[in-house]
Amino acid sequence: MPRAVVGAVVAAVAFAGTLGACRAVTSDPAPAGTVTASPDVAVAKSAPPAPAPPTEFTVLAAGDLLPHDPVVRSAGGGDEFGRLLDGLDDWVEGADLALCHLEVPVAPTGTAPSGYPMFGAPAGLVPALAEQGWDGCSTASNHSVDRGYDGVVTTLDALDEAGMGHVGTARSAAEKKAPQLYEIERAGRTLTVAHLSATYGLNGLPMPSQAPWAVTLIDAGRLVAQAERARRDGADLVLVSLHAGVEYTENLTDQQVDVVAALAESGAVDLVIGHHAHVPQRIDDVPGGPGGDGMWVAYGLGNLLSNQSADCCDVRTSNGVLLVADVTQERPGSPARVVDVTWTGSTVDIAAGHRVHALPDVLDDAAATTLSAGELAAREDRVAAAVGDAAAERTEAPEPTGPEPEVVGRTD
Repeated sequence: MPRAVVGAVVAAVAFAGTLGACRAVTSDPAPAGTVTASPDVAVAKSAPPAPAPPTEFTVLAAGDLLPHDPVVRSAGGGDEFGRLLDGLDDWVEGADLALCHLEVPVAPTGTAPSGYPMFGAPAGLVPALAEQGWDGCSTASNHSVDRGYDGVVTTLDALDEAGMGHVGTARSAAEKKAPQLYEIERAGRTLTVAHLSATYGLNGLPMPSQAPWAVTLIDAGRLVAQAERARRDGADLVLVSLHAGVEYTENLTDQQVDVVAALAESGAVDLVIGHHAHVPQRIDDVPGGPGGDGMWVAYGLGNLLSNQSADCCDVRTSNGVLLVADVTQERPGSPARVVDVTWTGSTVDIAAGHRVHALPDVLDDAAATTLSAGELAAREDRVAAAVGDAAAERTEAPEPTGPEPEVVGRTD
């Protein structure tokens, strides 16, 4: 190629490089750390992080623990309650948080156990409950002061020693104000459940003069204030146990309906658990609740363990209800909600020595009880009729979703 032509070509190439450099300078500079590519080169983008899975756990609640004298005899004087209750092992162990209702005080040291009308449970009842897997009990009832203030203290001391929670009775004014808290660890998160408890009265007995704080009586405004305070203090879920109503009837009292309505309207309570009637009562989803999405209530869970039957009281007193609430937190920081409630009938086989069973476990195996298949079916039908159609029946025990809850000590 002639030297002049070569020179022209070199000059043209140099000019094009200069022009490209000018263009690069005059365009907006890329932010530091940005990788650039020509338009026809694909750039890999990192996938967004997967959303955290929802956190789920279950709460199990049951009917009244009422150790009449014949029940205590079946329990070997008080040391064999585990044998009476072991028919529920799968149900209690399978729940993530299991809450019982200890309707009677524990007999103070140096005193004998007693049954109706002034109860005092044997000391062996509480460790048997803990061994089965119950995490705590509500203790406010019309029998709370049957053994005076000593009975209140003895009961709470026994529950503390067994590592169980308690609420509804107290050893100090500060303890009365404190809900029972349970911390549940799931998926790296800690969810806090607050439990409150109150009773309509004390069977005409006076509140202990030296301890006016001993038992929490039902006052809707105060319960709402307690629930709201628990929320402010960090509770993700608030449960309230109410000992109220009229014995041996499915009919609800004005107090039951009005207090439940006030708790629901507050938006601070997730679930109400009812006791006292000794027969199953209605389960319902009432207007209100957290977020206005409704609040579940079981007005009465009947008897878990007692000597009551048609022979003394009402044919329905042989039955109880195991209530299972399914709780979900969709993502970290979002509210925890009771998304469903299911029920399971329970019964006491008195002739077999007050053995307790979940009805689905024995309906197809009547040989496991002294009760006929027809009698078991009749008891199942009575529970179904009492609880109504708002909640579905559960026929299999729940399965644990993680480690056991931590019981947070109440202020003393």
